[in-house]
Amino acid sequence: MKTPIAITSIASFSPLGKTSAEVWKEYLSPKSLIREKKIGETSSLVASLSETLLKEVEALRSSDAKYKSLDNSVLYAILASREAVKKAGWKNSEFGVNIGSSRGATELFEKHHQEFLKTGKTATLASPTTTLGNIATWVAHDLKSQGPELSHSITCSTALHALLNGIAWMQSGMADKFLVGGSEAPLTPFTIAQMNALKIYSKSNDGFPCRALDFDKTKNTMVLGEGAAMACLEMGKIKNALAYITGFGYATDNLQHSISITDEAECFQKSMKMALQNINPDEVDAIVMHAPGTIKGDKSEYRAIQKTFRNIPMLTTNKWKVGHTFGASGLLSLELAILMILHQKFIEVPFVTEKNPRKEIRNILVNAVGFGGNAVSILISK
Repeated sequence: MKTPIAITSIASFSPLGKTSAEVWKEYLSPKSLIREKKIGETSSLVASLSETLLKEVEALRSSDAKYKSLDNSVLYAILASREAVKKAGWKNSEFGVNIGSSRGATELFEKHHQEFLKTGKTATLASPTTTLGNIATWVAHDLKSQGPELSHSITCSTALHALLNGIAWMQSGMADKFLVGGSEAPLTPFTIAQMNALKIYSKSNDGFPCRALDFDKTKNTMVLGEGAAMACLEMGKIKNALAYITGFGYATDNLQHSISITDEAECFQKSMKMALQNINPDEVDAIVMHAPGTIKGDKSEYRAIQKTFRNIPMLTTNKWKVGHTFGASGLLSLELAILMILHQKFIEVPFVTEKNPRKEIRNILVNAVGFGGNAVSILISK
């Protein structure tokens, strides 16, 4: 790292809640937030926002005539971004915004497409409200930021790629502060149908429908969740920093299948080694794994960790609790890592029998990867 990059705040809006206290309280509970819910005409296992948070979304939608036609993915992003900037104490508007999404405005897109199939016409705002770039631009509008605005989709590693972009802009000298993150509202009939078609969606409605990090499972158990998470980045040593980014890595697999990574997740091996260039791997205390709950996804990432580390750090994930939030998942994982550092407590996966030693938590690696084998690894330090 040329110059230390501080994470001065992190905020989320998800099934875990919206405040750091709510989120941490949920992580201390060994119960999953995944439930059966009617999505369209069928019932599916999902991790959805609480009724209280959904009311906040509708209040935001009604607060401004311009917001009435926006997709939930944009509204979740606005709510999380407002809180992140507030917590960071940013008073001026001189910061950049990079917020991505894997699916974008999928609910609105499905709605407009159905209308088109029935009538041959679309609503006036069908195009501007379903373009992927409208997440970052609406957040920038809402916060009145004057810096660059970027949106992108790099499937499930989208949020951590946003963080990489923020680092690049700041290290280039083109910005001193960046708001980065991801937002996803994928609990729609078509999106869930796509996951079912891939045969990776969980069918088990027991206490833990998603068995992420269970390396002995014989069935795929991925479940979808929704929400947004944002982080405020600043250059240099900052008094109120929650943690520092001390390493980053990225890589893309040589694909053997259009949706799958290699058996030993070579992309993760490369991204983790790149992120660990300035630290002894034995100093990494924990890894928040991507671990989507699929047989191959979980095992291949674990094999990559075995190839990278002589002594395996403590391993965890949050997908057993909140499902897979696609483009937002990497920042929700980063939030978990920061909370573990701040509270000096490791959050275990309740059905994993391996016990982790009590130790000081100073360095945590966060992993994310998406369709196409595009891995990102971020090292954060106390």
